[in-house]
Amino acid sequence: MAGPIDHGKDQGDEHPMRTRKHLVRLSAALCTVAGASLLAAGCGSEDSGETTTAAAAGGDLPAVKDYLTTHADSLAEQVDVLAANAETYYELAEAADFDYDALMEENCEEVSALLAESRDAFVRANPDYEEMEGIVAGVPRLAQYDVDIDAGADASDPENAVSFSLELPDGETMKQPGNLFFLTETALFGTNEELLADVEQDADCDGKVEFGQGIPDANTYVATLREFKAQAEALQADAAAFEPTPSDALTAITIMTPTMSEYFEAWKNSAFIAGSDAKEEGFVATSRLSDIADILSGIAFTYAEIEPMIAEEDPQQAKQTAAQLDELLAYVEGLRDREEAGEKFTGEDADTLGSEAQARAEEIAGQVTQAAQRLGIELQDA
Repeated sequence: MAGPIDHGKDQGDEHPMRTRKHLVRLSAALCTVAGASLLAAGCGSEDSGETTTAAAAGGDLPAVKDYLTTHADSLAEQVDVLAANAETYYELAEAADFDYDALMEENCEEVSALLAESRDAFVRANPDYEEMEGIVAGVPRLAQYDVDIDAGADASDPENAVSFSLELPDGETMKQPGNLFFLTETALFGTNEELLADVEQDADCDGKVEFGQGIPDANTYVATLREFKAQAEALQADAAAFEPTPSDALTAITIMTPTMSEYFEAWKNSAFIAGSDAKEEGFVATSRLSDIADILSGIAFTYAEIEPMIAEEDPQQAKQTAAQLDELLAYVEGLRDREEAGEKFTGEDADTLGSEAQARAEEIAGQVTQAAQRLGIELQDA
């Protein structure tokens, strides 16, 4: 698993990710947009480390730390439920000698209850992570967790692949199989045949095979949740030890805010828009719009904590950035609420709406890059 420090069968093609190449290009673009000094803003100078100020190195943002630790604790709690249920499910499958027809005939109600509780725990775990993703993915020394838990590809995309492989109880190894949210969701909700048991997918025992209810292969599933539990506990420990600085906060905002287009692309390719033609196997439990709103809420919280420092140098700009970030969050929340109320969006809608969100996000990120320059705070390399 990853040491301390948004999916699809072909994840490198179907699930947009915050790749290192993407973040390097994005960092350079933001420096250009901001008109920032490369040295002062940390935009690529080899000597930029010498300009880090005392504020950047020794800042104290206890509210950001509390926000991160609270969410990491909540994630670990839900993953504990998932992992415990996976162990029970594995024991039932093992007792049936992995004859899934016999398992479902003899233990259908128990299996159904376990999987239903697990789907509920997954739905709760999703915002626990997404709301802190802006910090986890946006702070370089924590970012490996985002790769392994939520954004990483499988071994077919080595540059962006997760760091772990799964050792299955039957002795097989799944080399870099993709991120843990993807593996868990697509097994529980039945959208990835490679992770499902060889049995009719009637998870609620009502005699009908229905979308959104999967019966996982027990070997793969328990190995996934063992790794997920280890990762969640490691993130929980690192969150408790994390002492965020202004550089961390500003870096996270500039990295994670201008990622709207990739998130909207995932939404477009998901079942929420494409229905049965969806290219995206993930994002079936919760709409990607909800994820985007959760991510932005965490970014907005982080900005609110750093805003007073920015306001010392330029109060008007600090206020303007806060307002634009609030407007972007409200824009996405409005789309989410419309979808939840039953409005159907098209792929063309997603492209148009995503372009609008991306333009707003890039403007915000450029302003925050300028603020870092004025404060003499170095932005960290992705």
